[in-house]
Amino acid sequence: MAIKIILLVVFFGIMVGVGLYCRRHATDVNGFVLGGRNVGPWLTSFAYGTSYFSAVVFVGYAGQFGWKYGIASTWIGLGNAFLGSLLAWVVLGRRTRIMTQHLDSSTMPDFFGKRFASRGLKIGASVITFLFLIPYTASLYNGLSRLFSMAFSIPYEICILLMALLTGVYVIAGGYMATAINDFIQGIIMLVGIAAVVAAVLVSRGGFTAALAGLASVSDAGVSSVPGVFASFFGPDPLNLLGVVILTSLGTWGLPQMVQKFYAIKSEESIKKGTIISSLFAVVVAGGCYFLGGFGRLFSDVIETVNGVPVGGYDAVIPAMLSSLPDLLIAVVVVLVLSASMSTLSSLVIASSSTITLDFLKGNLVKKMSEKTQVLLMRVFIVVFVAISAVIAIYQQNTTSNFIAQLMGVSWGALAGAFLAPFLYGLYWKRTTKAACWVSFGFGSAVMVANMLARSAFPAILQSPINCGAFAMLAGLVLVPAVSLVTPKPDRAFVDEAFACYDKKVPVSQKRALID
Repeated sequence: MAIKIILLVVFFGIMVGVGLYCRRHATDVNGFVLGGRNVGPWLTSFAYGTSYFSAVVFVGYAGQFGWKYGIASTWIGLGNAFLGSLLAWVVLGRRTRIMTQHLDSSTMPDFFGKRFASRGLKIGASVITFLFLIPYTASLYNGLSRLFSMAFSIPYEICILLMALLTGVYVIAGGYMATAINDFIQGIIMLVGIAAVVAAVLVSRGGFTAALAGLASVSDAGVSSVPGVFASFFGPDPLNLLGVVILTSLGTWGLPQMVQKFYAIKSEESIKKGTIISSLFAVVVAGGCYFLGGFGRLFSDVIETVNGVPVGGYDAVIPAMLSSLPDLLIAVVVVLVLSASMSTLSSLVIASSSTITLDFLKGNLVKKMSEKTQVLLMRVFIVVFVAISAVIAIYQQNTTSNFIAQLMGVSWGALAGAFLAPFLYGLYWKRTTKAACWVSFGFGSAVMVANMLARSAFPAILQSPINCGAFAMLAGLVLVPAVSLVTPKPDRAFVDEAFACYDKKVPVSQKRALID
């Protein structure tokens, strides 16, 4: 117990210390929200990765999909690495950085407003962001309760309040730069922790070969009659596995807190390095999480099931797998999950507070707002959003209502379904229209809300919020160009000016270009 407490105290002390140290970077809006657009490749790539992978992934998704698909769930982690990280950086990173600086936009709603010359789009995007980021924020706490109960026997409410308080302190004090530096530290913890935990769990089951052989002997007639299906290449349900890969990988392309990382990166060279670093980080963390979860069925001696489903839900799988580890490793796991959750929480509350202040209040409800007032309001809203998410999480834990849990489940799909297509086409295609953006906003949000309220009315394959979210994103990629082609063209001069940033001539060093 002493080891666990010491590690936690040191961890919390470093997080708060970094926040106080970074106060000098958070004196204006650009510094508070984007770190002055001067963040290097290591900090940006780790900020991207740690915002991507939280306790939702490590405890919830890894346990759930590892149990359902066996070792094939590792494909989800690899999809996250190569589609959600590598391809996202290649396709979005450079163009996002250049155009958002050219348009002087600090948030995703602000980008829509300036790229399409539409105040309505800016307000609409900010409302969608606010409505669906809050429940997603609350879901981050879910994975902590079982781990803290296992390690410390601390009530769930105390865990939530402690995490919310400490995250709020360093984000309020240091803004984006404090978040980026802490994300780097937390990312190192996640890398080391995942590697150690995977190795320890496999050793506890006789090593990788023995564990894989054991998994091959597991059968579940309710899932599949194929022998050894949980140790197979694509698992018992390849189609639904593909839906999970699409949602959790392509989804990041449309999430405000993820895309905003590209706004802040320092230089061209930083983008190239960040692409590699972020992808390798995702291979280890996401691949390791889902790979670990894939062996969950080997722990049936400590996981009680009813009709093939773990008692207490899928969130019980990973804690049960870790319960027999040495105290030092359990302490590392607790700090690992705290790191993953706090890093994602900090990104979400900065995205939420900046959106509500800069995109909803400024210029709409409050016509004139000084830099000092904007930064102050963002700090106030960080407190508000952290408090709201903590209250929602506590309420959800103590109620039998499943409405909030469903809302948490659809939030990722709604945000990505609404924003992915118009953001992507807005960066690349001059013909993209304002009307097409509205159609994507409405379709992505409406489909996911309808899925939550009337799930049984959907086709069987779309009754899963995950498959429905993947459908909403892919449909947006078709709807935006289709609607753009049948609606009036945007003003040519305005669009040419927005895209002029890509044609601007800049000097480069001899090693980058040969002289004719």
